[in-house]
Amino acid sequence: MKLLVAVGSLSWYNLRESMGDGMSRKRTFTKRQLRDALGMFATGVTIITSSTRDGELLGITANSFNAVSLDPPMVLFSLSREAHSLNKFETSDFFAVNILSTRQRALSDRFARASVDKWKDVAFETGVTGCPMFPGSLARFECYTRFHYDGGDHVIFVGEAFSMMLGDPADPLLYFQGNYRSLTPDVSDLEWS
Repeated sequence: MKLLVAVGSLSWYNLRESMGDGMSRKRTFTKRQLRDALGMFATGVTIITSSTRDGELLGITANSFNAVSLDPPMVLFSLSREAHSLNKFETSDFFAVNILSTRQRALSDRFARASVDKWKDVAFETGVTGCPMFPGSLARFECYTRFHYDGGDHVIFVGEAFSMMLGDPADPLLYFQGNYRSLTPDVSDLEWS
């Protein structure tokens, strides 16, 4: 049985046949072009936190957060293999996701950088898992780490959420084309006089 995936009027099977076996490895774009194209997808901004078994606090800014499943409630994030905290996240049983508002831009900047004193003078609450949680976040999830997957130059973490808190309504912190952005009112929402 052959699985055919349509690409316009050309099937994937026919495309592979016409281009040869090396086709799947041949790219028509550079790493920079790929990064620019992926930057065209607007995302929210989160800070993923955890705590090691000896109490060291971990935190990274991430826009690679995504819902996976509603039942069971599962989410994911990915972390670069070059991140200093990768091994510590991999050995932790839990992580927390803090979805940021526009009021938390400075916090996002702080956790986007590798620094030994990220946590100095930062206000946070401790969740039941020991993971730091930021007041003022739009939503917060505490998750049990279920899976790690190879994702090329990243590791994909999948967690099952067992605790969730909604914050006060506020504008979300967004990221688009390498910069922070904010929502603008939809024209249909505006009243015209």
